[in-house]
Amino acid sequence: MAADRLYLDHAATTPMLPAARAAMATAMEDWANPSSPHADGRAARAALEEARARIAVALGWSGHVIFTSGATEAIAIALTRVRAARVVTSPVEHDAVLRVTKGADRLPVTSDGCVCLTSDRVLRSDERILLAVQHVNNETGVIQPLDRIERDGAILFADCAQSAGKLSLPDADMIAVSAHKFGGPPGIGALLIRDLALIEPSGGQEQGYRPGTENLPAILAMAAALDSRGDWLAKAAELRARLDAGIEAAGGVIVARDAPRIPAIASYRMPGLSARAQLIQFDLRGISVSAGSACSSGSLKTSHVLGAMGWDEAAASEVVRVSFGPQTSDSDMDSFLAVWTAMAERAAGQLKI
Repeated sequence: MAADRLYLDHAATTPMLPAARAAMATAMEDWANPSSPHADGRAARAALEEARARIAVALGWSGHVIFTSGATEAIAIALTRVRAARVVTSPVEHDAVLRVTKGADRLPVTSDGCVCLTSDRVLRSDERILLAVQHVNNETGVIQPLDRIERDGAILFADCAQSAGKLSLPDADMIAVSAHKFGGPPGIGALLIRDLALIEPSGGQEQGYRPGTENLPAILAMAAALDSRGDWLAKAAELRARLDAGIEAAGGVIVARDAPRIPAIASYRMPGLSARAQLIQFDLRGISVSAGSACSSGSLKTSHVLGAMGWDEAAASEVVRVSFGPQTSDSDMDSFLAVWTAMAERAAGQLKI
């Protein structure tokens, strides 16, 4: 990435941490298949299992760790192979969840995007239910109140792609994580699962629950990223508070303003200027932001998350997402706010004409 660009799209992917890059480079020099029975293969297996243990410790997880290609695959495994009669989720989940839960019951959400986790209509049942709810929303940053859930025997699956490595994990039965969201490489993640009996097995690797040779260099880099991550959310909270104040002062709207939000993600509406136009103008000025999830923003379709929160299509089409990383600074906020304010003033002037 060019040194003169300002990267504020860390929720899409964040740069690999130096320790993760170093671990991956070292692993590339010691190549062997962890399933091979010879000495090199056994050494690779030992390194893989050590990394698995380190990842569990770093995440505070006492259950099993099944390596996958990322959170999307972990979600697919959990939601399509679960031993449950019915799946219940919410309308603000990531597309990766919604695609594999078509026809599932949807819990209602508030205007701030908080899932109503005490809905008797869908959670009270004689059937075994899988409840799939994200920990942190990838567009708004809203932290779902999973600690207040009335599970009543339901299996809880949490998409923690945006919270793992940043917040403490929720008390869930299954969790999806993705390394490239916390400074590891793309193409590696994990399904964390308390009891392997919750899902149907499939494949010869990963304790029989995922086929294919494990990506050892990426796994070692994932472990290194978690081991070396710092506590930067307090600084991110200061930056977001500063950004929130500047956006509101310039006539912008903070999405889910009053909901509990992770400090690293925020979405803002600029009245009078479409997200598409904003992205182009920011990009021309060397600033990388997004319009919602990177997995779907290439099409710039209207956000289903904002729609579920009650936003009309016109207002939702004017929202962009800003997301921070460990290196985001005060001067970065100054630069972004200067551009945002100038754009907002021009848009407001056009609205008055």
